[in-house]
Amino acid sequence: MKFFKPLLTVALCATALAAWADVNVGVTISATGPAASLGIPEKNTISLMPKTIGGQKINYIVLDDASDTTAAVNNTRKLIAENKVDVILGSTTTPASLAMIDVASEAQTPMISVAASARIIEPMDAKKKWVFKTPQNDIMMSLAIAEHMATNGVKTVAFIGFSDAYGEGWSQEFAKAADLKKIKIVANERYARTDTSVTGQALKIMAAKPDAVLVAGSGTPAALPQKTLKERGYTGKMYQTHGVANADFLRVGGKDVEGTFLPAGPVLVADQLPAGNPVKKSALAYVSAYEAAYGKGSVSTFGGHAWDAGLLMSSAVPVALKKAQPGTPEFRAALRDALEQTKEVAGAHGVFNMTAQDHLGLDQRARVMVKIENGAWKYQP
Repeated sequence: MKFFKPLLTVALCATALAAWADVNVGVTISATGPAASLGIPEKNTISLMPKTIGGQKINYIVLDDASDTTAAVNNTRKLIAENKVDVILGSTTTPASLAMIDVASEAQTPMISVAASARIIEPMDAKKKWVFKTPQNDIMMSLAIAEHMATNGVKTVAFIGFSDAYGEGWSQEFAKAADLKKIKIVANERYARTDTSVTGQALKIMAAKPDAVLVAGSGTPAALPQKTLKERGYTGKMYQTHGVANADFLRVGGKDVEGTFLPAGPVLVADQLPAGNPVKKSALAYVSAYEAAYGKGSVSTFGGHAWDAGLLMSSAVPVALKKAQPGTPEFRAALRDALEQTKEVAGAHGVFNMTAQDHLGLDQRARVMVKIENGAWKYQP
């Protein structure tokens, strides 16, 4: 009996520690490398995320994967094995996010990607049930582009995209959208994110004489095909994906990207949206927070994807805390379940309504068409 009291004290201390365990959030993003213009605003946004949720302290462990798929996978393993994280945020690019899925699902740790491809969450299976994402799906944005092309008399289009999962995903989804609008794809080219020349691809596109060209790239590397086509004298319409919606693309593209059309999340032109737009208020909230920290005009859509990941966590963590304590398999499972049940969470890019089959949960409120005019983004009603 004399040994009971010390043992009871130890047990009570252990219980108290468990009750006050922090929520650990592991982040791997591309703060350097070819995708840095996307990853830097994402990293900056992490510092703006809530430090407590549901009365629980939140710790963010942020690692740079340098736009490298292997590094992203290694970071994910480290965050799970060493930092015992309850959720993974990242990565910036589609190839890295796809490669991380096996690690996250094996550890049964929920993952919220800030990369775009629908392949990250589709088709739903036992692995992808642990994975969510915040950027709009390629098909949603492909339809916006195809609709704009059809309205503006485009009959033929050439496609040039990254030679990775991002480019392939866009090629497949845009082909569906173009077919719906009776637009013929007359050329389909690829290039690597690290390429410094696309002259061969540009010459093939010029020979096809398309009414418009769609570049399926992201960040500053997406400017290369457009600059090359401009140098070769192409005068048709130019389209980009939502993967270029940041100031660095405007800086690198300069006058060569003037007049470009692209679909984007409402946050890119939040101040230009009509008063009745359902995303205007939540988008402006992010713009205000980011620009207060990093300066006027510094906001980009990519940081908005990270912000929305934070909003999803803010919605899901209090629900999970009712079922289990952070740092346990039960909490991670409860957090996954709570994310899947997200309803009417208004973010920088749209309003999220998740289901068991839809781990994005955005609808058409999450897209607008934008034109580059005088080196700035111009909302297209």
